Amino acid sequence: MDVQRLDDLMLSAPAGKRLAVLGDPIAHSLSPAMHNAALAEMARKAPELAGWAYAAIHVPPERLKEALGLLHTEGVAGINLTIPHKVQARDLVETLDAEAQAMGAVNTLVRTAGGYRGTNTDGYGIRRAVEEAFGMDLGGSDIWLFGAGGAARGIVVSCLQAGCKRVTVINRTPSRLRELEDQVHSSGVADRDRVRFRLLSEAPVDSGAGSLLINATSLGLVESDPSPIGDDFLKEGTRVYDTTYGIRNQLARDCAERGIPYADGLSMLVWQGVRSLEIWTGEPVPADTMRRAAESCLRERKGHG
Repeated sequence: MDVQRLDDLMLSAPAGKRLAVLGDPIAHSLSPAMHNAALAEMARKAPELAGWAYAAIHVPPERLKEALGLLHTEGVAGINLTIPHKVQARDLVETLDAEAQAMGAVNTLVRTAGGYRGTNTDGYGIRRAVEEAFGMDLGGSDIWLFGAGGAARGIVVSCLQAGCKRVTVINRTPSRLRELEDQVHSSGVADRDRVRFRLLSEAPVDSGAGSLLINATSLGLVESDPSPIGDDFLKEGTRVYDTTYGIRNQLARDCAERGIPYADGLSMLVWQGVRSLEIWTGEPVPADTMRRAAESCLRERKGHG
């Protein structure tokens, strides 16, 4: 995949038809393959979408503000944000919608006359992904969320808004955990009895049958990474959703050994992408086309590995 850089930006689509994902790193992203495949199919039914194109742009965190100004000038109509930009972008956009405000993180930007409006499709992505993988609704569920970064912010708020029975957030770093706790309580989406925040070293292990464990850490992006979820949590009757994807990591192997249902994060990536593209174009988006493009891209990478 060709990765664009701010200092030699060459976007192929006309102004107003440009879409992009920004991250650091970004070369691994499946988003361009997914979105461009969907746009090509959508253009056959909606000719006004002909010529739209989605690019990956490498943007280090210290240049995010500069990048958003440049891309606005260049007529980039929509932007996805991935690691490490989701939290920083809150303070750089012109406006935040209610979803992004509650989550304290932004992953989708929509161009306005004066800048970008920020929203978040991670919550939509996790809801659809869990339903697809396990046939379960987040409402009424006991959720265990490992991690407190940008993706975790969207997930915890989405679980609470969906009416989960309880969500327990577990993280290694105290400062990141406290920041997320403050964000969630200030958002007003849940009473304190329905959400717990615990350091990994002090985490309770009262998960049980029917609990959903979600890995929202970056552990698992490399096959040799240790599992972010300890053996004590992997009990009979639990299910595991891993937001990393494309790797047969330690968490996946542990679940297989114990017969615990496991799904990786490709479906979440697809569904949050579907929602972003719906927002930008106002048209129905072929989720299956996005999924096939993502799976094909992963197979190609493994074949060259």
